[in-house]
Amino acid sequence: MAATTHTVTNQVPPLVGYDVFAADRALTEAVERHVAPGLLGEVREELGALGRAAGSAQVQRWGRLANENPPGLRTHDRYGNRVDEVEFHPAWHRLLGHAVSAGLTNAWGRPGGHVRRAAGFLVWTQVEAGHGCPLSMTHAAVPSLRTDPALAAEWEPRLTSSVYDEELRPAALKAGALLGMGMTEKQGGTDVRSNTTRAEPLAEDGTYLLTGHKWFCSAPMSDGFLVLARAAEGPTCFLVPRVLPDGGRNVFAIQRLKDKLGGRSNASAEVEFDGTWARRVGDEGRGVRTIIGMVAATRLDCVVGSAALVRQAVAQAIHHCAYRDVFGGPLIEKPLMRNVLADLALESEAATVLALRLAAAYDADTEEERAFLRIAVPAAKYWVTKRCTPTVAEALECLGGNGYVEESGMPRLLREAPLNSIWEGSGNVQALDVLRALQREPDALNAFLQEVGLARGADHRLDRAIRDLLTELADLDAVEARARRLVERMALVLQGALLVRWAPPEVADAFCASRLGGDWGSAFGTLPHGAGLGVVVERARAFTDR
Repeated sequence: MAATTHTVTNQVPPLVGYDVFAADRALTEAVERHVAPGLLGEVREELGALGRAAGSAQVQRWGRLANENPPGLRTHDRYGNRVDEVEFHPAWHRLLGHAVSAGLTNAWGRPGGHVRRAAGFLVWTQVEAGHGCPLSMTHAAVPSLRTDPALAAEWEPRLTSSVYDEELRPAALKAGALLGMGMTEKQGGTDVRSNTTRAEPLAEDGTYLLTGHKWFCSAPMSDGFLVLARAAEGPTCFLVPRVLPDGGRNVFAIQRLKDKLGGRSNASAEVEFDGTWARRVGDEGRGVRTIIGMVAATRLDCVVGSAALVRQAVAQAIHHCAYRDVFGGPLIEKPLMRNVLADLALESEAATVLALRLAAAYDADTEEERAFLRIAVPAAKYWVTKRCTPTVAEALECLGGNGYVEESGMPRLLREAPLNSIWEGSGNVQALDVLRALQREPDALNAFLQEVGLARGADHRLDRAIRDLLTELADLDAVEARARRLVERMALVLQGALLVRWAPPEVADAFCASRLGGDWGSAFGTLPHGAGLGVVVERARAFTDR
């Protein structure tokens, strides 16, 4: 078409060529708060390098290509032999390799490991969320494996390695390995105690053959999987390697790959076990207890992953509005849009501050912090993941029709948004888990109340919300029907308490007024009018020169 028909103006430049870590004030401040001073310089340097890579045009291209070219299943070779291999685009391997080399599977054995890994996970998965699944499961497998010291001594160095090796070969020959997980079956879903996969013991102590299936098995090209199967004493945890020590392939028949709403770069498979060799992890009949450490760690990653999606969506919305002119001026300066952006920014900062506080509790690893996590992790998993989808949808709307187009990247964020509220137990499961902790573990409630109590007296709306929460907690009769309401209030009170202590006054005031004080509508952009909204938006803006 002739160039004289129109001139392209008022189109927003891409948000590229910036440091994703340094541009996120809520995240950088959280790292400074929770990392020991003597370690802070090293952590800043590693997260800055990761942030600059994440903001580069090359890595953003990897994220796009990994999603535009989803994995494919190859069940047989040309001669009819089963191979059960999943082939990924090279961009997937580049993303995963960079993440592993940056330590995103290594939290358990280095100082400040959980905070620095959570911050890195939050930065890196803004590029592409799907490959976060094998990173998360590999990281989270460590506490379950530690129930068997010999097994942990063999596998933990591989799982926490900075070497990514995509080849299928015996794990003993690899400098680094990835682990997946398979718990749910067709008939049970969340109710894993109804699993029917059977485990028959072999002559060698601790080894079994499995027969059955798994309905969801993510990242099926991992080197091994923690799975649940029914042994003589009941549900038991097992480690299933993809390749046997002698180099032969274990029986791991991939039936098909799931056609999913989001997470399309990552493969999720249906697999069949038919005489599949496995090693027991922990005692027979204690499988749920053995694997619960992995579940808790992946639930925290659901919080961090949702915080990452929200942060990227909000950064894109603010960036767009800063460069887009409407009705004679920048969109970001229009009072109504400023209100929307500030509302979104509050959601993002609250999620980030809470996620990093939970990671810091893992690093502290005291009795009090473990009790705090027992309630705080499922409460945060319930609420932060629930808030992800509406927040991303509103951020997309800030771009108008441009946000509805695939090239903007916003539709991919929206497709990813619901996943973390489903994975590792949907909303009802998390709410009921909080109830169990309230009813059975008084130390957990005490630790939670001590945490929110640190902010008492700083904001009258927070104080009133704490009093109202205590009233609700005093009456746990027939509580199941109102569990979601209770857990939502607990999560909001916790977020408010953290922001009152650590966020700028403008952020804490707007959050407490809207989320705790009731001065808020049913949609984003209904914050009470105030001079601080511009400060909230500017704080959340991802400057490319910051």
